[in-house]
Amino acid sequence: MTRSTVRLDAAGPYAVALFRIVAGLLFLGHGAASLFGVPASGRGAATVEAWSWPGWYAAVIQLVGGALVMLGLGTRIAALICSGSMAYAYFSVHQEHALWPMQNGGEPAALFAWAFLLIAAVGPGSIALDGLRRRSPVTG
Repeated sequence: MTRSTVRLDAAGPYAVALFRIVAGLLFLGHGAASLFGVPASGRGAATVEAWSWPGWYAAVIQLVGGALVMLGLGTRIAALICSGSMAYAYFSVHQEHALWPMQNGGEPAALFAWAFLLIAAVGPGSIALDGLRRRSPVTG
């Protein structure tokens, strides 16, 4: 192994953590926009009606799941739920319009589904609250 390969390998857990933080933050932003109208999206400040299916539930998953993934708390489970939510969104909303995501407007749903599935598979990376919980001593 060369020195540059060793350095890149050592940076891997930090790259995973950065990817997780950014994906969680972007997902959280979608949930906040849908629930509270902040930050305002390109479609205006329209919010979903409370308890409406599936919009309100999806927005709650985006807000809470995105925050958990971003913080690295319960990361694998939260990421798996977020991934499933986006897969459901893709197949129930976008797929019926066209085969390819770029034709049916489902690129964000498809990318989020795969990104969160990757996070669920590889874990939170080096900087996560999950890691702090594992390292803290158990007091009786």
